[in-house]
Amino acid sequence: MSKSDSRDRMVRSAAYLFRERGYSGTGFRDVIAHSGAPRGSIYHHFPEGKAQLAEEAVRYAGDFLNAGITAAVSGDDATAAIDVFGGWWRRVLVKSDFRAGCPVVAVTVESHDDAPRLTAAAAAAFARWEDTLATALANSGVPDERAGRLATLIVSAVEGATILCRARRDAQPLDDVIVELKALTRAAVLPE
Repeated sequence: MSKSDSRDRMVRSAAYLFRERGYSGTGFRDVIAHSGAPRGSIYHHFPEGKAQLAEEAVRYAGDFLNAGITAAVSGDDATAAIDVFGGWWRRVLVKSDFRAGCPVVAVTVESHDDAPRLTAAAAAAFARWEDTLATALANSGVPDERAGRLATLIVSAVEGATILCRARRDAQPLDDVIVELKALTRAAVLPE
């Protein structure tokens, strides 16, 4: 196993563990066990500590989901991105028996006054999702000024619904939000 493979596995493992246990509930020991990386390697790869690992895990999770959204928005259907964004979270919830949520949210909701780069990484992940969605909406006929606001609503509503699903151990809140977001999005498209 190369150094970069070990490092990448630790980043992916941290993202995975954050979505179930949160930032505070995940320690280096957990990441080492989950990733199978050598014990001393975590300090070698992340000399700035847990905040550095978390920052990279948030970037990884943000990039991973953004790639899925980007792939879904290649056509002119404004609702396709909502299906992909919401559908991905639905699969995560059901597969994890409603234990897993968004690692970016998990890191965001905990106070990180001592790690401002971590907060900035979370904000950047959300902004990237919103930008990708806003571009797709605008390309589908939603006026530019509304596309940005609608993209913010989509990210907020899907992330909030994911939290409700975890609390209720049921996917219905997310399903309901997706239906309403798609209707709202279709109504926002200007007629040609």
